[in-house]
Amino acid sequence: MSATTPIHLERPDGKGLASGSLGLWGSTVIGLASTAPVYSLVATLGFVVLAVGAQAPIAFIVAFIPMLLIAFAYRELNNAVPDCGTTFTWGTKAFGPWVGWMGGWGVAVAGMVVLANLAQIASVYFWSLIGFDLENNDWRIILVAVFFIAAMTWVSWRGVEIGERIQNVLLGIQYLALAIFIVAALWQFFAGTAPNPTPFDIAWLNPFAFTDYSGFIEAILLALFIYWGWDTCLALNEETKDPKRIPGRAALLTTIILLFTYVAVTIAAMMYAGLGEDGTGLGNEANADDFFLAIKDGLLGPFGWVLVVSVIISAISSTQTTILPTARGTLAMGVYRALPAKFKDVHPTYKTPSFSTIVMGVVASAYYVGMTLISDNILQDSILSLGLAIAFYYAITGFACVWYFRKDLRNSARDFFFKGLFPLVGGLMLTYAFVQSAIDMWDVDYGYTVLFGIGGTFVIGIGSLAFGLVLMFLWYLFPRSKRFFRGESLNRDTQVMVPDEPNVTIRSIDGGI
Repeated sequence: MSATTPIHLERPDGKGLASGSLGLWGSTVIGLASTAPVYSLVATLGFVVLAVGAQAPIAFIVAFIPMLLIAFAYRELNNAVPDCGTTFTWGTKAFGPWVGWMGGWGVAVAGMVVLANLAQIASVYFWSLIGFDLENNDWRIILVAVFFIAAMTWVSWRGVEIGERIQNVLLGIQYLALAIFIVAALWQFFAGTAPNPTPFDIAWLNPFAFTDYSGFIEAILLALFIYWGWDTCLALNEETKDPKRIPGRAALLTTIILLFTYVAVTIAAMMYAGLGEDGTGLGNEANADDFFLAIKDGLLGPFGWVLVVSVIISAISSTQTTILPTARGTLAMGVYRALPAKFKDVHPTYKTPSFSTIVMGVVASAYYVGMTLISDNILQDSILSLGLAIAFYYAITGFACVWYFRKDLRNSARDFFFKGLFPLVGGLMLTYAFVQSAIDMWDVDYGYTVLFGIGGTFVIGIGSLAFGLVLMFLWYLFPRSKRFFRGESLNRDTQVMVPDEPNVTIRSIDGGI
């Protein structure tokens, strides 16, 4: 298309995605898989315990609150504007093109960074499973990690239906492993064979029992990471049966399931291993970055490999589902002229964002390989900075909900709470998390590197968002971008490009429940 070709918003097939492919179950499965529940617990539980000790369970519950409040914002915005661009589209409609573009960039940055991390983790555990203890920058680790990214990119490109089939299996294995973990831990606790049997104490769930405010904030920020990813089911709204209803319900259901999962596993782990600072204790700093590896042999004996396999599957599963929202976000940006027209290409047969999906896989692979070859420590710091991008675009979504519905807030108590107060509080909480995280990351002792005399985590986190500003201004210089930045191709009154009859099921493999 030339730079002057108008956008035809009346296209009956919307953006060309496969509408009606997912029901409530399929959307929820993809939302859960995106959070990588097994890997998230492995990577976070030990550090949360180090920060707040026995208050770890309530830390996960408190961190759930802003996620739930933002989930309400996603639901209400999706009901009104069921567009796969999510934060980009909603931010643009509420605040204009500049804020919307940066919201879309926040989604892309978070996806790119976590893809690199997930692929590396999957590769490290894969080689560990077959008896090789390799450094993170070993060429074999890099090769298999890139293979995982490529394979999951192909699955995402091949179609949302095949992706859902795979995710049903992978998520089932993850939850089976978590169930085995909980049962085995409690069994050994009650049998008296646990290494440090610690009776459950209701004080673990006391939100007023925190003794160290800085530790409390650190734990909440860590816990925010393990909930991130549930919004993937909203990015698939145009491919869902009843896109105004099901994605929002799936998002809320996903967050609630995650809450119970994380609290149950945490309590079982504390009852089994205790909070000691040596051996398999959760307070042992040597085990903080991988609690499962430390206890797998004592907990499951010769079947300890089950936990290793579950981490591999969790990372691979989330690799695929992480590609989905980012590719659809850039697809929407291409449609509304916030990115080059090529990004709006949809495969004629598979009905997926073909170019955007491939670009996501290639960029993530290049980023991972580049960072690993330069310094694995820089890659690890980029992962630590991930919370900044997450808090950034979630907060934009919360504020966008309030402003977009500002005229409806007096209509009813429901509108006031779900469209106004809850999203506002969630946005403020995440804004605070962003600011506090940035302050903490400035410290040279925060991460693994020091850049320009300050914490490398801060430089990478803030720098990646600032790089988005540079790209936005560069795109502004191109003629085709003018209609977007003038607020013509997408504004509050623009009819979004979604299918005319979203309730008609074209294809659904889960019955559209």
